[in-house]
Amino acid sequence: MRFTKKELVQLIVPLVIEQFLGVAIGMADTIMVSSVGEAAVSGISLVDSVNILLIQIFGALATGGAVVCSQYIGRQDRPMACQAAKQLYYSVFAVAAAIGALCLLFRDGLLHLIFGAIEPDVLRAAQVYIVYSAVSYPFLGIYNSGAALFRSMGNSKVSLYASTLMNIMNIAGNALFIFVFHMGVAGAALATLLSRMFGAVMMTVLLHNEHLEIYLHDLWHIKLNWPIIRSILGIGIPSGLENGMFQIGKVLVSSLIATFGTAAIAANAVASNFSSLQVMPGSAIGLAMITVVGQCMGAGDKKAAKSYAGKLLLLAMGCVGFLSILVFFFCPYLMAFYNLTGETAALAVDLLRIHSVNAIFTWSISFCLPNALRAAGDVRFPMLVSAFSMWLCRIACSYFFANTLQLGVYGVWYAMVTDWVFRAAFFLWRYCGKTWLNKKVI
Repeated sequence: MRFTKKELVQLIVPLVIEQFLGVAIGMADTIMVSSVGEAAVSGISLVDSVNILLIQIFGALATGGAVVCSQYIGRQDRPMACQAAKQLYYSVFAVAAAIGALCLLFRDGLLHLIFGAIEPDVLRAAQVYIVYSAVSYPFLGIYNSGAALFRSMGNSKVSLYASTLMNIMNIAGNALFIFVFHMGVAGAALATLLSRMFGAVMMTVLLHNEHLEIYLHDLWHIKLNWPIIRSILGIGIPSGLENGMFQIGKVLVSSLIATFGTAAIAANAVASNFSSLQVMPGSAIGLAMITVVGQCMGAGDKKAAKSYAGKLLLLAMGCVGFLSILVFFFCPYLMAFYNLTGETAALAVDLLRIHSVNAIFTWSISFCLPNALRAAGDVRFPMLVSAFSMWLCRIACSYFFANTLQLGVYGVWYAMVTDWVFRAAFFLWRYCGKTWLNKKVI
């Protein structure tokens, strides 16, 4: 099986743009809310650390569906691909709705459990933001599922268009609710909620087109197909556990950062936003790997699967490296977008430069290459490596570097780099072997 350069470009370029727009939602919220004060920025940042955990879980389930659908497409079995699409919708919606309900019911307890004693102004902002976020989870899950299905067909333009419209709605909503109605954190959260609702509806409507390779038929007549659901969950659950543990680690680390004061929380939030932008091309190429490797494996072409994975990895490293160099030199000027104190801005610049130097060499291997393994059905190995690395390198080292060595928030970012190096070594070793190519999904 062979993808032409034109087909790869048509798949990857919209994904890169879409990833940029996805990051822009968070950046727009933070930049606009920064006019309200650093407490608002910090409150959104703390809740977003929980949001990202849950978003990763929804994304992992969507990835499970994308892998199954991609392999059915590679096998040229359209009816089963359409069946898998419906089961993906049912699964993700049920999980997202349940998690959203739990977050609403246990809002205050969840915030205190995770972040402990935080400043009152920051806590109030977090309490408001988490309510709107929880309501948006089912819509976000549906949007992610729809986007994953279009990617599995090799069509990433649709999710790009949807993401563009969602960002326009979000930014316009921010301007209206924050600057006109003076709703502060609630305004930013409401704008994000409405944009996610729109994205979910748009994806669902578009997927009812019978001319598509995968389409939704009789979605409202619910009929569960447990063998397909098990195939989806067979990929999604290990990936979800992996992503979940990774984000739980980040949440625990965020609780550590919260003890360093508002300046450290805000600097970490700003640096995290720009660092997400910095690795955006790698994330997009990682998504493309699922489609490309999945279709190759479905067609039984293992040689092509490994070859494309290697080529896409090198492309990801080149793109991330280029942006990392730019961010390293220009990050002091980027702070002008935020209403930060001099101390906070200087700290954010230092954190971004730590990220930039190390992202060049290890980020893509750590977070892009594992998607090739998952697309082939090799999900347990990435899960185990990620779990071990998270608890040993990210969490344990964060507390050791930050508290024992008295490095503060710098120690947390040094521990992050340690985590990347560990992951990269094991994932590269796995890719060079043949075990991952002998897995079976369908």
